[in-house]
Amino acid sequence: MAEQAQGPLGGIKALDVTMNLSGPAAAKHLADFGADVIKVERPGRGDDTRRFVPVYKGEPSSFMMINRNNRGVALDL
Repeated sequence: MAEQAQGPLGGIKALDVTMNLSGPAAAKHLADFGADVIKVERPGRGDDTRRFVPVYKGEPSSFMMINRNNRGVALDL
């Protein structure tokens, strides 16, 4: 049985092709309200926030904070 969607945006799929802070922050809010957000990043480089400090367990804390609840894929558009 499929997992039931949670939140007011449950069942909505959103594609996030933004970088840095404002776009991913908007996508994070969609995910927090239940949307299935898929973040598209450049192969080999990813989102610019992947190079920010501080780093926690190998991942930049700013990237983890601003992209939480998102799934990700690398895609050369």
